[in-house]
Amino acid sequence: MQKRKLGKSNLEVSAIGLGCMGLSFGYGPAADRQEAITLIRAAVERGITFFDTAEVYGPFTNEELVGEALAPFHGQVVIATKFGFKIDPSSGKSVGLDSRPEHIKEVADASRKRLRVDAIDLFYQHRVDPDVPIEDVAGAVKDLIREGKVKHFGLSEPGAQTIRRAHAVQPVTAVQSEYSLWWRKPEEEVLPTLEELGIGFVPFSPLGKGFLTGKIDETTTFDSSDFRNTVPRFTPANRKANQALVELLARVAERKMATPAQIALAWLLAQKPWIVPIPGTTKLHRLEENIGAAAIELTPDDLREIDSAASRITVQGARYPEQLERMTGR
Repeated sequence: MQKRKLGKSNLEVSAIGLGCMGLSFGYGPAADRQEAITLIRAAVERGITFFDTAEVYGPFTNEELVGEALAPFHGQVVIATKFGFKIDPSSGKSVGLDSRPEHIKEVADASRKRLRVDAIDLFYQHRVDPDVPIEDVAGAVKDLIREGKVKHFGLSEPGAQTIRRAHAVQPVTAVQSEYSLWWRKPEEEVLPTLEELGIGFVPFSPLGKGFLTGKIDETTTFDSSDFRNTVPRFTPANRKANQALVELLARVAERKMATPAQIALAWLLAQKPWIVPIPGTTKLHRLEENIGAAAIELTPDDLREIDSAASRITVQGARYPEQLERMTGR
């Protein structure tokens, strides 16, 4: 597996990481714990060194899982986690945002315990908190870095101005946002800002929450606990309309002797050398398929063909329910 550096920082990771959320949360029932640990360790054996979790996934259970799975590999892997939600201790549910400096510091200590690490490799603000100036957030993480509890600072789903303001207080190593052939909004302002400031970019949902694999159509049903049931883009009518994008990927994949998912990931890798996608999966064969994308070379002609065809496809449906969308791009 090739390595990539996240921007101008010295944080080097595998060209493709592993998003671990779906092992515990979000896409139906949690995976069997032992199977999930086996999958994470299989990723390490196959060259993945970059793992993504958050305190709110579960809450807490995903960090505990990742901590146990990666305990034998300290020093060989990079673990990213996130702060910024308020979690109600009685219900164990997230009840809004909380990026107050004192809360960030409490979360850092709790996450370090669950992850079984002395220092968090990459600590993202999960969503921008409108009630706390980003300078205060960056200052709190700067303190944690000075104390040796955190190594790198990141932001998730911020707007360009927030990135600039945070970076002026504590250099931002990476920004994480949704980005794929069916969600290209980061190209407008975020990616140019990151390029200018020398910040790495970590696309989550690089396979469109599974849609770009070609394994989902308008007849697919999701488990009642799967959050895709609430996503406008996943209504049966929108799934049917959006098949055009999968068909485009399938055409290129056939020529390259690859899969649609591999072409979707190879397209992301070809955009910038400082982009590291983090597809998630619960299945070993999908993990291996995703890793295979790093070896696929898309030529300038391939990329022009994909862009030209994609520009004629209008993706139907919002990527988030309204209340979640309001928490992005601030």
